[in-house]
Formats: sequence, C-alpha cells, structure tokens
Amino acid sequence: MTGLQRRADSRRDFVKGLGALAGAAALLGYDLRLAYADPPPETTRLRLFQSAPTCLAPQYVADELLHAEGFTDVRYVKWPEDTKLWVPQNLLSGEVDIALSFIPQDLIQIDAGQPVVILGGIHNGCVELVAAEKIRSIRELKGKTVATSELGSDEHVFISLFAAYVGLDPHKDINWVLHPHPEQERLLREGKIDALFTGPAE
Repeated sequence: MTGLQRRADSRRDFVKGLGALAGAAALLGYDLRLAYADPPPETTRLRLFQSAPTCLAPQYVADELLHAEGFTDVRYVKWPEDTKLWVPQNLLSGEVDIALSFIPQDLIQIDAGQPVVILGGIHNGCVELVAAEKIRSIRELKGKTVATSELGSDEHVFISLFAAYVGLDPHKDINWVLHPHPEQERLLREGKIDALFTGPAE
C-alpha cells in the first residue's frame, strides 16, 4: 500500500467517524453546532457612539454582526443629540461602550492610567491639514496661526504630532486659536488663520 493510499484511507476513516459521531449526537438530541460556539457574551447590551463623519461607517453596519455574536440590545448614542461628549470622554463617562477614535487620544488616556482598551485598528489617511496657499510644508507653520476647536482635541493633538515630527515645538512655534469647526473654513478663506485640520466630508 502506498503512502497516498494510506492517507486516503485515513481520511475516509476520519470522515466515517465524524458521520457516526454526528448520527449518535442527533439520536441523543445534541446540537453539534453548540459544541463549537463561543459562550454567549456576559452582557447582551452594547451602546455605540454615532456621529456624522463618514470614516465611522463601520459602526453603522455593525448592528447585524453584533446581533450574530449574541448582543441582543445594540443601541447607537448619537452626537450631539444623546451625548455632548466626544471620544474618549464619552467612553470614560460610561455613556457609550464602544467607539471609533483616533489612536493619539487613546494613547494619551492610557498613559494617564484611564481604563481604555483598544480592540482593533480601523483606518488611516482620512484626515488632512489644510493650509493657506503660501504654506507649502509643515515646517512653514512656525510662527503661523492654526485653528483648533479646543486644546487637547483630536485636531490639536494631530497637528502637534505633525509639527513635532519635523522638529517644531507645537507649544512655542504655533499660534493656536480656538474656533468651532463651522467657522474655521471661513476664517481660512478670509486669511485670518493659516491652517486647519479636517477630513471627509468637510
């Protein structure tokens, strides 16, 4: 008997054994699918953060997938109707259970000892630093006026990272001004600021 024949016979015996096991289980009333399933989640309720940016789209299609995993009560906490807090503050306050967020903010919170857990990566490259035409590089932000909604916000942290990466001190070399997002584009057009941070669909 060749090695190939022995392997073929071995596979046949294995499949026969599975067939006999399945038949016995059916006869005794067992559902074999349950033997391989993960245990149900400890909690069946999940609250997900929902806001306007298109980069959060994976959360909007998660409902059906989460139900399949055993979460029977999946709710979306909408910003700004249901919560005024942004990520990660809404996670830390207990208003939401899962949210997509920018990794720099998560790292700041973890470094501060906050109970933030990163479950997986989502995307990159959907944000942009938009500047006046006279500015052609990040280094040229030195001494310039850059808008942010608040110090410590996502855009402030990201621009600070960009600046530090090319040797600028974001605390000393950039003149930060605080303006809400809707005003920033107008201020850039009017020449009152030199740069802003944005993404789709803005």
